[in-house]
Amino acid sequence: MDWIDKLLWGTTDVAHIVILYAFVISVGVLLGKIKFFGVSLGVTFVLFTGIFMGHFGFTADTSILHFLREFGLILFVFCIGLQVGPSFFSSFKKGGMTLNLLAVGIVVLNIAVALGIYYIANGRVELPMMVGILYGAVTNTPGLGAAQEALNQLNYHDEPIALGYACAYPLGVIGIILSMILIRYIFRVNFAKEEAQLKEQDADTKHKPHIMDLEVRNEAIDGKKLIQVKDFLGRPFVCSRMRHDGHVSIPDQNTVFHLGDQLFIVCSEEDAEAITAFIGREVQVDWEKQDMPMVSRRILVTKSEINGRRLGSMHFRSMYGVNITRINRSGMDLFADPNLVLQVGDRVMVVGEQDAVARVASVLGNQLKRLDTPNIITIFVGIFLGILLGSLPFAFPGMPTPVKLGLAGGPLVVAILIGRFGHKMKLVTYTTMSANLMLREIGIVLFLASVGIEAGGQFVQTVVKGDGLLYVGYGFLITLIPLLIVGIVARLYYKTNYFTLIGLIAGSTTDPPALAYANQISGNDAPSVGYSTVYPLTMFLRILAGQMILLTIPWM
Repeated sequence: MDWIDKLLWGTTDVAHIVILYAFVISVGVLLGKIKFFGVSLGVTFVLFTGIFMGHFGFTADTSILHFLREFGLILFVFCIGLQVGPSFFSSFKKGGMTLNLLAVGIVVLNIAVALGIYYIANGRVELPMMVGILYGAVTNTPGLGAAQEALNQLNYHDEPIALGYACAYPLGVIGIILSMILIRYIFRVNFAKEEAQLKEQDADTKHKPHIMDLEVRNEAIDGKKLIQVKDFLGRPFVCSRMRHDGHVSIPDQNTVFHLGDQLFIVCSEEDAEAITAFIGREVQVDWEKQDMPMVSRRILVTKSEINGRRLGSMHFRSMYGVNITRINRSGMDLFADPNLVLQVGDRVMVVGEQDAVARVASVLGNQLKRLDTPNIITIFVGIFLGILLGSLPFAFPGMPTPVKLGLAGGPLVVAILIGRFGHKMKLVTYTTMSANLMLREIGIVLFLASVGIEAGGQFVQTVVKGDGLLYVGYGFLITLIPLLIVGIVARLYYKTNYFTLIGLIAGSTTDPPALAYANQISGNDAPSVGYSTVYPLTMFLRILAGQMILLTIPWM
């Protein structure tokens, strides 16, 4: 029976370690699917399953636990960075700036409440424990990992940070959802009015491509070339089809306009009114029933050599006789500006004769199977560079220890930069959403299982015999107070739509269960938009905040 003892208790045996992690992760994920009042805790149950197993003595060698924990964290954080990288900088534009400022306010207030409790407690709670409570209260697991990395830099190897996180997390999820409910009742939110407000905002949206059929009625452009009309107007647009004397053609820069010509125009929404006023009135044209057979087709960019090239440099009109009207990237339609940089995974709308469109498809690739193959080199080159960056010490006056971005911050920063600018280095950063999610989930469950198994031996004693219930209360205050303050400010001062606001609340705490609740009560995509707008910056700040607290505040 020695093999059973070795399998169950051999802390350095490979089979024991694999079976332990397999059990903790599978049971944790299964329990995470159970909903309590319509809300599930998701993969966080892996942490509690690990704590349960650790409490009963099922553990592994400390060095192995640390390796799997850090590797899982790196994988998770890097994949998050790749996902949010393309939208990280654009999220600060226009309305996104207001939402991000509100999200930063929530992050700052979370930290302020946590530090306020820490100083009021006057030594009753260690700073690592308070940081753990903070991250449990805002349900941010990557930040927990980054804070643990900072403790490693300080040669502090106790586990209060994981215990604080586990104590505060469950009520943290409830507190986030409760804040949404309280704001709804404080302001007596009428869902019908909020929905109508959203529709008005959508009608005023400026950045989306606008499609229209125009008839040339302006005598001033009669006999003028397309390039001259664009120069006169001073606003970019694409004329993808033209009907003249009953015949349809694809215009180029030298095509001459005449009164009565009918044009298929694609432009940005902010320019639509000016273009219509300059060219003529809108008309209805059935382009499918014209004499010249043309097709309109979305073509997928899959060739790596296209990655990073500007749309205008491809000369599609002059070389192939087709027009590019718009680009779909990550589910969003973009106007086909000549300066737009193409990326692998873009879907290009091409209009032209069938043979010409087929030739363009061969140039861009249009082979879905190519996208099914993950770009492993980009992932590991990024992780390599991220660890190098995270290991660089940055010395600041007055700080006893140089600051490092660590194994969480370094890969996150590099991943964001690669996701946004990787094409300039000829790196193909496209990864299918399913592949990205798979790597992220593997990373986070390895991290949570390692943290839980290691902290399990002390958890029950901390909660039952120690100040566990007090920590739960601290976490609830850290969760609720900032969300209510910023929620009230957003409604009173910024007049933020309620559906957008609850998405902002979920995004500022990077909490998927809260987003699921927000989507459930709204019935529209406004919460998801608010969530995705603030998520990149919030995740970045959450990951760095705990490290800064532990490295800048004297506590050891």
